[in-house]
Amino acid sequence: MWKYVLKRLAISVVTIFLILLFLFLMLELMPGSPFNDEKLTESQLALLNAKYGLDQPIFTRFFNYLKLVILDGDFGVSYAIQKDVPVSTLISGRVMITIRIGLQAIVLGTIIGLCLGLVAALKRNTWIDSTATVISVIGVSVPSYVFALGLCFYLGYKLKMFPITYNMSKPMISSILPTIALSMFVIANVARFLRSEMVDVLKSDYMLLVEAKGVKKMHLVFKHGLRNALIPVITVVAPLMVSLMTGSLVVEKIFAIPGMGSLLVTAIQVNDYNVVIALSFIYSILFIGVMLVVDILYGVIDPRIRLSKEGGSHES
Repeated sequence: MWKYVLKRLAISVVTIFLILLFLFLMLELMPGSPFNDEKLTESQLALLNAKYGLDQPIFTRFFNYLKLVILDGDFGVSYAIQKDVPVSTLISGRVMITIRIGLQAIVLGTIIGLCLGLVAALKRNTWIDSTATVISVIGVSVPSYVFALGLCFYLGYKLKMFPITYNMSKPMISSILPTIALSMFVIANVARFLRSEMVDVLKSDYMLLVEAKGVKKMHLVFKHGLRNALIPVITVVAPLMVSLMTGSLVVEKIFAIPGMGSLLVTAIQVNDYNVVIALSFIYSILFIGVMLVVDILYGVIDPRIRLSKEGGSHES
């Protein structure tokens, strides 16, 4: 198991390095500059480029930046949004708000989706199954910002149960509506996939054999059925987790949430390279980290996956 984990970890580290290099090169090739003020003269632009080291060769700048990120855990300073303010200071509060709301949506959506999908599978071809299917279709088809607007109007404006806009002094209660809005897509996907997989698992030969041995129904469903049905569900939840933890721009705008999405758009518009790289890098780390956890969970839930990959590495 440890060999499998270390191998996946090494691949993740190399991938993160390549992503950082790609981001750096991509921004270098983009048109424009962080200093787009028409009032600046050529000599002033040259002084600004020299001040921030932008006049150096690109690979020199990349390795200096890499050293800054690895050794100091910093991403440089902002060029345009808040000049000379460290990027880590600029994004730290925003990143935590976005990740917290995203995690809340993932946890809520996964729990409700698992319950809905499991009940639908156990009660298939009944009105409960049909209701769960309708909920899943609505959750997949309707964008999260539509749910956000509906929640704002009915629960926020009409009933005044929750605040409409995000309040930094009341982070938990003001994050309830955006959490529900973002969780709807997760609920629908988890319920749909779990229902489909559980139906296939429950009809499989080995489940019929276990049931014939006199295993109790609940033990059969949760120990043997649910465990085998969870693998494809984890595959679906993993990318959803990353996308929610990095924020939904429209939902953030609706609830006036000071998160990552709006900052990233602003940084792209003004060519604030360090902020763009930092936010994109954080997104990449989150995605790779989640997929690493998923790979490990695969090996825990179904040891055959781990053994097959380890066996493949021995053969090569």
